[in-house]
Amino acid sequence: MYPSSLQKLIESFRLLPGVGEKTAERYALAVSEMDPEKVRVFADSLAGVKTTLRRCSICGNLSDHEECEICRNPDRSHKLIFVVQSPKDVIAMEKTGEYRGVYHVLNGVISPSKGVMPEDLDIDQLVARAKDAEEVILATSNTMDGETTAMYLDRLLKEQCPGVLVTRIAHGLPAGGLLDYADEMTLAYALSNRRSMQ
Repeated sequence: MYPSSLQKLIESFRLLPGVGEKTAERYALAVSEMDPEKVRVFADSLAGVKTTLRRCSICGNLSDHEECEICRNPDRSHKLIFVVQSPKDVIAMEKTGEYRGVYHVLNGVISPSKGVMPEDLDIDQLVARAKDAEEVILATSNTMDGETTAMYLDRLLKEQCPGVLVTRIAHGLPAGGLLDYADEMTLAYALSNRRSMQ
């Protein structure tokens, strides 16, 4: 049996997704062997995520500031909006190095079975931004809920922003696949082969 302080740390690591008992034990023991300064930096970084991290006021991505680096970047095209489900999808897309527009993070998808309706997502702000855009690329996952969300957004954007081209990324992704699990080549292919919504 571990001392209570170490046991508490193990239980804390187990709160992380994909971390089982053995992995949590290894992490906790590794922390116990670190020098105190490294432990302090580690603890401060954990606390800092909760105190400084916020949602970008423009796109909904994660940021340490009011506006994220992508939205503040004058070299990015603000006429091209890539719509994703979560900040993880932004990170996955940025790794491709293929996209030079901006993003809009919905923070979920429409899922009536889970009680998630359009009003629960950041859709109103997307529509407002789309009025000044040339193209909106829908990149929700290739799942039933992702497709439902894409069809809803396509219809809404065509009604409220008739001059904007609405496209859907080509899915070199497997059915049921999530954007943040795809490799860079698959994402780059999906972006370059996007198509108009039917």
